[in-house]
Parts: sequence; structure tokens; C-alpha cells
Amino acid sequence: MRSLPMLALFAWVAIAPCSRAATAPHPMLPPALAKAVAAFDQAQIHGDGVALQRLLADDYVLFNSQGKVENKQDFIRDYTTAGFTMKPFTVEQEVVRQWPGGAVMGGVATLEGTSEGKPYRVRLRFADIWGLRDGRWQVIHTSAMHVP
Repeated sequence: MRSLPMLALFAWVAIAPCSRAATAPHPMLPPALAKAVAAFDQAQIHGDGVALQRLLADDYVLFNSQGKVENKQDFIRDYTTAGFTMKPFTVEQEVVRQWPGGAVMGGVATLEGTSEGKPYRVRLRFADIWGLRDGRWQVIHTSAMHVP
């Protein structure tokens, strides 16, 4: 079994601009997508497994910063494990691309929190691919890599 501190360092991502979630949605995004992005941010920060279940596509795939592939169940387990916390963060070098039925949200974020009672801090470049499925926005894929 993987240790939670390592998960905190590489299982993250799929997070769009969290600093905006508390203020205003991204002006370039359709309102329903902006709302889903903000909900996804908050679900990760608060370890809300029910919301993550709704916001991640059933066929969701994460390519984490260690080169491993994870699925929806792995992602939800990582964020809802007792002792895992994540502080709110800001996305830098933001990338936002939207087209009918899809979008890419990404950038660079420094993530901090605790895992198994130990602090972690990691800087990652990420890209989340969103898709409109059955009338609702869901994250389909995330890729992440370490940034020095």
C-alpha cells in the first residue's frame, strides 16, 4: 500500500484556480462550468467524497507527478483519507481553454497541508480536462508534474 505522505506529494491535482473559488468565477467560462470548477476545488480542500464522486467522470484518469496512473476511486480515497488536509492555494501561470463541451484548466500551484500528521509542500504544474456529459461538467483527465 502507498504511504499517504507520498500521495500528498504526487496524487494531487485536478484543481482549477482555488483562489477564485472564494471570490468570482472565471469570466471566460460558462456559468455552469465555473460553478463546477469552484465546487471541485472546495471538494478537494474539504475532502468531500460525495462531491468528488459527482464531479469526477466514471472513467477519470490521473497521470500523477510520479508517472503513475490513478482512477476515480484512487483519487477519492486519497482526498478522503483521515489525516489528509490541503490548504487553499493560488494558481499561477494559469491556462484556460474552452470549447463546446470541453475545457482545459491548468497552471502551477504550490500545495500545502498535512498527511499522516506530517506537513507537506509541493509545487506542481497541472492540467485538468473537463467534459460536458449528460448535461453536467465533470473532470475527465488530469496530468501533473513537479516544478522546481
